[in-house]
Amino acid sequence: MALRTAVLAIAFAVILPAQSLRVMTFNVRYPNPEDGANIWENRRELLVDTIRRSDPDVFGTQEMFYSQGAFIAEQLPQYEWFGVSRRGNHEDEHMGVFYKRGKLFPLESGNFWLSETPSVAGSMSWDVSLPRMVTWARFREASGREFWLYNTHFPHRQEDAAARFECAKVIAADIAKRVPADADLILIGDFNSAADSDVHDLLTKNLEDSRATAKQKLGLETTSSRWVGAKEGRRIDWVLYRGGLQPLVNETVEFTAARAIRRITTRCSWSFCGTRFSLSRCAACRRWFVRGRYACLGERWW
Repeated sequence: MALRTAVLAIAFAVILPAQSLRVMTFNVRYPNPEDGANIWENRRELLVDTIRRSDPDVFGTQEMFYSQGAFIAEQLPQYEWFGVSRRGNHEDEHMGVFYKRGKLFPLESGNFWLSETPSVAGSMSWDVSLPRMVTWARFREASGREFWLYNTHFPHRQEDAAARFECAKVIAADIAKRVPADADLILIGDFNSAADSDVHDLLTKNLEDSRATAKQKLGLETTSSRWVGAKEGRRIDWVLYRGGLQPLVNETVEFTAARAIRRITTRCSWSFCGTRFSLSRCAACRRWFVRGRYACLGERWW
């Protein structure tokens, strides 16, 4: 029987496609040997196929181990990537950032930790169970336009609500200190917080949520698939931005694929721009699900 895959993502169209920047935020799920049918070896080819078909210019990952990053880079040589793990080495989950060779050029990059001591690798505060971090970069496009990208993953436990708010404060403070006020900036990631949370309220004091500002909002609101392709739930993966960037369409896109014959049938006509995915296999119906977030951001033209 052919494995069937459902992909959900959110796409943003822009005013001038030729000026667009395709952005992806992608929770790749770490290679947990206890994931059963969802182990990394069973889903890695589909993951790479999805990136290839989405063709992002830049994408940020969450939960990615170095071996996963190496596999993605080997299969998709058009991308370079950088980043360290949340321990400050290559032995744990990375917020790895991939960018397309020849189109984007990193001018500077770095990392900081979401704690009371952000410059200390692996540091933790507020009783979180694991270190959390940001990998950031300042890019120049071949056209000469520059933008900043921040990629992150917030604490996941229910009892981490106060910690997630503190993490947002650390990011807001770093942006205010590091990034010029008039610079284009994109903040992406898995925030493990709903769009009506205090975390979202804090970050959107100075940033825009592309889901809220797009002229068209289509498809599902949720990005929490809960391993079974759920149709309802929280929107925890965001593409926030500021500056001369404006999304026109925000669409949750779903398409299916029969892996045995390498076919994907889309349910919309958009040229997809990027995605955040959580890939899983439902034990009941044995279907594969990928849920993600697409973002395509372009310059605002007057």
